[in-house]
Amino acid sequence: MQLTVLESVAPRGPRLPPWLKKRLPTGGVLESTRRIVDHSGVATVCAEARCPNLPECWSKRHATFMILGDRCTRRCTFCAVTTARPDPPAPDEPRRLAEAVAALALRHAVITAVARDDLPDEGAGQFAACIRAVRRSRPDCVVEVLPADFHGRDDCLRTVCDGGPDIYNHNLETVERLQRAVRPAARYARSLYVLERVKSLRPALLTKSGIMLGLGETRTELHRTLRDLRAVDCDILTVGQYLRPSPGHAPVSRFVPPGEFDEIAAEARALGFRSVAAGPFVRSSYNAAEVFAAIRLRRGA
Repeated sequence: MQLTVLESVAPRGPRLPPWLKKRLPTGGVLESTRRIVDHSGVATVCAEARCPNLPECWSKRHATFMILGDRCTRRCTFCAVTTARPDPPAPDEPRRLAEAVAALALRHAVITAVARDDLPDEGAGQFAACIRAVRRSRPDCVVEVLPADFHGRDDCLRTVCDGGPDIYNHNLETVERLQRAVRPAARYARSLYVLERVKSLRPALLTKSGIMLGLGETRTELHRTLRDLRAVDCDILTVGQYLRPSPGHAPVSRFVPPGEFDEIAAEARALGFRSVAAGPFVRSSYNAAEVFAAIRLRRGA
């Protein structure tokens, strides 16, 4: 174990506060996960988005797979994933993904993707194929998907839902006022519609969304965002600290102290979210199995 200050996540930015220092594990399990991921040839958002939790998660044999390549058709100002012309979808990607999920013995698999605005179905069919491949490989595995908004297209949303995920995650990322600056190709109302429409298509499907703090939002704006998510019956919420991937990305306005995350989590639970994860290192898929388990425990499962 070594103490690592995550200055590489926010280069040439403000000095990170003490609560953004953590002991990051190294060792055999991490390297085993890396080998499995590398062998699969499927990208991970852990590596492509420079997630600070990668060593911790991979040391637990957790990885969030990113299908449809590692080049995105959108340019969000918070995201480290490369914006460029993507390659065509790989026909064998669902098989390779399922083999990696089985090799890692995952009980909760998170599948995300770059935005693929270049494809006729924006990648929805590949999502469905990957879900089904994981189901065949690991029938008891919980499958969580984290797609882009598909421009709110009903055919795409239906395709992914018909694949049979357990959790449909779509992130708002930030408050309405900051949407255009942070994710210019997306729309706040459209993301809310996606979550609402998914729930109407599959009422038993759990919906989930995530928000980053430290981009300039106010608590009043954040409260409204939480209420907007509950208005579309969003079940699960994640709230984390935005960390600037490079000097070319959106700046950090402030580092939110842990106590404030605790207050936000309590507020979200009071509004009716069924499971909430909030903290400086929380990300959409961080400890996703534990976040889901909180719901199952309350159900008595």
